[in-house]
Amino acid sequence: MRRRADVVIIGAGVTGAALAYELAVRGIRDVVILERRFPCAGATGRCGGGIRQQFTTPHNIRLAMESVKRYETLSEELGVDIEFVQGGYLILAETEGEREAQEKAVALQHDLGLPSVLLTPEEAVGVLPLLDGGTIIGATYCPTDGHANPFRVVEGYLKQARRLGVAVEKFTEVVGLEVQGGRIVGVETNRGRISPGVVVNAAGAWSGEIARMAGVELPNVPIRHEIAITEPVQLIMEVMVISIHNGIYFSQTKEGQIIGGIGLPDEKPGRNLSSSLEFLRVYARELLRYVPAFGQLSVLRQWAGLYDVTPDAQPILGPTPGLENLIQANGFSGHGFMIAPAVAAHLADYIEGGTRSEILGKLSLERFERELHGEAFVVG
Repeated sequence: MRRRADVVIIGAGVTGAALAYELAVRGIRDVVILERRFPCAGATGRCGGGIRQQFTTPHNIRLAMESVKRYETLSEELGVDIEFVQGGYLILAETEGEREAQEKAVALQHDLGLPSVLLTPEEAVGVLPLLDGGTIIGATYCPTDGHANPFRVVEGYLKQARRLGVAVEKFTEVVGLEVQGGRIVGVETNRGRISPGVVVNAAGAWSGEIARMAGVELPNVPIRHEIAITEPVQLIMEVMVISIHNGIYFSQTKEGQIIGGIGLPDEKPGRNLSSSLEFLRVYARELLRYVPAFGQLSVLRQWAGLYDVTPDAQPILGPTPGLENLIQANGFSGHGFMIAPAVAAHLADYIEGGTRSEILGKLSLERFERELHGEAFVVG
């Protein structure tokens, strides 16, 4: 393992992998990724793979729109089929309050150039014929949303990053950060010490723990979200479906499996990765309410991942006050895979030339000292 590096990235999920690649293509190749287990072992490898732009805050919308443009050509760029399917996102509403929230969201999305539309229940059934239109009062749809294979995305990023000289150190756990004179001067691991130029905290649900090693408190908390996948059937849907009523999401993989999940409202913060019967009960009930035909399918397996949740459900990005070489890249609140390409580009620009974009400024750690305007659509 290298004993010094220009950039040390903590975490080999999609954010860390994408950032390492973006730095390398800019010529910053003395980069080391430290991963406590193996790539995709955290939230990235446990997510549903959705990529949507229909958010309620301008920063999430912009990052998602920038990312979709990258996802559209990423297979060719990385030399790996990331299985990107641009089948759109159908977002369901069941109450008048939810419908009003959708109307406001679509107005903001239109201001930013996103081609989302409001749909009647009948129009929503036109997008997904298996949908029981009687369960909703309306929906929104954006045809440029989609989904991809998280494992293939990370594989592609790391393949190219390694080719350009980036080192990926698996089973290398960060156990301490040495701070002197407002800088991190040493990253202690279970395999030795590295002297960094810049340190990037992309540790997901462990980001708060990493930050505390440098004397920094983050407001992030890890919260379990469970997910399940069925046996494969013929391809019947390209669209990804979510509901702002209950937080369910589901789509169909390239192999034909129905994959989806739902958050449990009484879930307590913590790093619980166990699977529960309660999740299956709630998820199955809600899924079959929308698509009764799925009642014929068998569930093959279920698992859990951790959302790294901030108070406003938006990420913490950019430099850390008082520690000039510590960069935060965490707090994605379940949306990290969707916006990783754009996040990586903004952070790489900052690390390369000190250019702090408007988005990095708005999503900095300092924002929690001000009044927050959070993301309302926190689902898959």
